[in-house]
Amino acid sequence: MNKTLIEWVQNPDGSPGYTWNPITGCLNHVNGMCKGGGFPCYAYRLANGRLKSLYLKNNCIANPVISLPKNKTDERAYDPFYPRFWPERIPHYYNISGRKKNFLGKNRGYFVCDMSDLFGIGIPEEWQNEVFKVIQNSPFDRFYLLTKQPQNLIKFSPFPDNCWVGVTATNRDMFNNAVWHLMSIEANIKYISIEPLLSPITAGILDTYHNWPVVNGSILSHVLDWLIIGAQTKPSVYPRIEWVQEIVKASKQAGIPYFLKDNLAPILPDDKLYWKLGYENGHFTEAKPRQEMPL
Repeated sequence: MNKTLIEWVQNPDGSPGYTWNPITGCLNHVNGMCKGGGFPCYAYRLANGRLKSLYLKNNCIANPVISLPKNKTDERAYDPFYPRFWPERIPHYYNISGRKKNFLGKNRGYFVCDMSDLFGIGIPEEWQNEVFKVIQNSPFDRFYLLTKQPQNLIKFSPFPDNCWVGVTATNRDMFNNAVWHLMSIEANIKYISIEPLLSPITAGILDTYHNWPVVNGSILSHVLDWLIIGAQTKPSVYPRIEWVQEIVKASKQAGIPYFLKDNLAPILPDDKLYWKLGYENGHFTEAKPRQEMPL
């Protein structure tokens, strides 16, 4: 586990949180381009870069071929981004940091499998169960779960109270699909991470869907507790500001907290809807993009 620079991964007290990767690798890509929008995957880049030799040493590979024809090699063993399990990263009967469970220690927030997808294609159920054992044994810590395969969430619903369950969406179709599946699960916090924002999705927020329960004229206020919005990085590709403005307006109207990632700062207009003064050691600091968290 490592401290993370991902702004929205926070400990319950608001300080920077951690990443935890008991599973690495993903099958939802084509040569490192995510199928969910066609943008470059940072986890793929790292797995094939500085982490390559470490990953290839791990032979705990998802669904390995038991027997192969002579003179044939299982290419999965030589793919550092093929899903792998790391049993040494699974502590049992203690919370994830190794501290005994109590109310006195500092509670932490963990982004689970940011180098994979816990609910992804080809991830064995026994691996997922091991992860949830740790989550259930760590009731005072917070676990951020994020997937591009929301159809697989229902299997684990209702989620433990300390899970924040989210879906990535980069366009309108993915957003609509995320809402549909999040409606079907039970979790204390349900959210959508619109990162990177690659096309307008506002119609997906404001439309009234046939036979879907609607509150205050917005499907958003019925289903979601949080929205995250960000740009593409490495290479940097910024969304149109009007796409961001439409989402912020809809979120504000529905009463949903929204979190604008720092990478949007170059395009944000000078308005209190998008900026908030920082506060540190009893003093106001320079304004930062507005980054609201669910209560």
